[in-house]
Amino acid sequence: MSKFVLDLTDKVVVITGAGGVICGGIATELATSGAKFALLDLNVDAAQVIADAITEKGGVAKAYKANVLDRASLQEVRDEVVKDFGTCDILINGAGGNNPRATTENEVCEPGKIYEKDFFSLDESGVRFVFDLNYIGAFLPTQVFAKDMIGKEGCSILNISSMNAFTPLTKIPAYSAAKAAISNFTEWLAVHFAPCGIRVNAIAPGFFVGKQNRGLLFNPDGTPTARTGKILAGTPMNRFGEIPELFGAVKLLLSSEDAGFITGVVLPVDGGFHAYCGV
Repeated sequence: MSKFVLDLTDKVVVITGAGGVICGGIATELATSGAKFALLDLNVDAAQVIADAITEKGGVAKAYKANVLDRASLQEVRDEVVKDFGTCDILINGAGGNNPRATTENEVCEPGKIYEKDFFSLDESGVRFVFDLNYIGAFLPTQVFAKDMIGKEGCSILNISSMNAFTPLTKIPAYSAAKAAISNFTEWLAVHFAPCGIRVNAIAPGFFVGKQNRGLLFNPDGTPTARTGKILAGTPMNRFGEIPELFGAVKLLLSSEDAGFITGVVLPVDGGFHAYCGV
């Protein structure tokens, strides 16, 4: 557990993808910060689990079913949040992820080798879905909720980028491109909203094991895949990250007192992966 104490008394924190491992963990960690949490997820049952965990800690939270790719859905939830808690002070854009339809079987194209699922056979709809889920899934919530931040003090937006944004990983072209777009969007928003006093930053997690990437990292019998070997060889700390190791970075970037002059930053939390060139 992070020792960084963050005071968000009376702030309204809206989190998309709140039922997921990363954002669910962040929300639970911030449970005692004094904020009111609006937990948005298409899987409202998953968001409800996090809401229950927060209330068990004495916090205030409510789960809302929301589709981050549907403006009408988001607007409806925004109106409910305002009625329940007030207008948004902090927005965490956490909805995102990859999809098997946008993942290649082979890492590189080798003449003479045939793969059932290579770059040329990728499903266009799968690629569009992954890009939309990550980029449009941050764009639309920001349009809907950031409007309420204008004229208020201590407001900020936190996006979830990735190591893919710095160096694209093999096999996942759509996800890599979408996360690069998130980092660029973070910088664009930081400039755009600076006159309004809204800070915009992002964290870029390195390699953390979750539901979506477990199949790429571990075989069915639990042994590590060759990809895991490459990842750890490229991570100076020689291990995967643990979700609680993201919390300190999140708290810093959300703190108006400690990070009041920080905006437009994409902060790697990656065990040194980004810094290591391989030699």
